[in-house]
Parts: sequence; C-alpha cells; structure tokens
Amino acid sequence: MAFDYLKHMTGGVDKRALFDELMMTYGRDVSNYAYFITKRKDLAEDISQDVFVKAYEHLDSFRGRSSVKSWLLSITRNTALDYLKTAWMRRVQLFPSWFRQDSQRSAESEWFGSEEKNRIWSLVLELPRKQREVLILFAHYHLSMKEIAELLNISEGTVKSRLHRARLSIGSSLSENAEERSERL
Repeated sequence: MAFDYLKHMTGGVDKRALFDELMMTYGRDVSNYAYFITKRKDLAEDISQDVFVKAYEHLDSFRGRSSVKSWLLSITRNTALDYLKTAWMRRVQLFPSWFRQDSQRSAESEWFGSEEKNRIWSLVLELPRKQREVLILFAHYHLSMKEIAELLNISEGTVKSRLHRARLSIGSSLSENAEERSERL
C-alpha cells in the first residue's frame, strides 16, 4: 500500500482509521526491526508500541520525503537505540531470547529447513550492529541503498561497505560451519 495520501493529509482524514491501517500493514516490520536491533523480544514489543504512539502523534507532520515504511523504520531505529542507551540497559544484561516456534513442525525436511533458517538468523544476529542493521534493511525490508543511507544518516558508500562486510562475514561463517560438518561425517 502506497499511503501517498499521507503527504496531502487534511482535517477530513480519519486519523484513527489511518493509524489502524498503518499498524496492520507495518506492525510486523516494526517489531521485527526492533528485535534485530535489540536482540530481545520483550524490548521489541515495547519499542513497537512506542513507535506507533510516536507515529500517531506525528501523523500530520509526515512530509513525504521518504516512504511511510522508511519513516516508521527510522522511528523504530531511533527508539531502539534510545532504549539501548539507557543506564538500566547498560547495567543489566539479560539472557538472550531465542526464536519461538508457534506451530509444530511435522516432517524431517521441515526440521532441517528450520534448523538452517535458525542457523542463518543466529549468524546474522551475531554480526556487529552496524553491519546487521544494513543487511536486514536491504535483504529483509528491501530498502534501496539511498533509503538505507537516509534512514541511518550515512553515505551510500558506507551502506555498500557495511553490506559487503556483512555478506562476507555470513558467507565465511556458513562455509566454516559446512566444513566442520563435513569433517564430522
């Protein structure tokens, strides 16, 4: 959904209906992005709520310089980084939360597929935050280099460099793991 009408909002638009539509469309993206930054599901849920409260309060100030998705992800990033900077977060380190499986897997192939997916996600989550962030925005959210650069307030060259290093790191980790498994067999 384009949400182009946000650029031309007037007093006649039902702000609450628009807000509900934004939450339905981008709620999962916001929550997942908050999780990718913080690596904690409980924090991601709190951040998601804060993001949509902020978005609701500032709906009429959306200027349309970026897509709605980029705007919401930018709010998510700033909110998540603010959470991570708090004194409480710096003093307290809790155990990491692991991916939750909501449904039962039934076949051996499903198990192998989910194991591979979990292994790749855990490698992504082990990346330094700057590399992880660029990789997630590019691969998962399909943002352009320009959009990522604007969202992170860095140059496109820096985006390309971080993305390249993230891909190299994931690739080398995957090949190391493959070699280890073949040696065990």
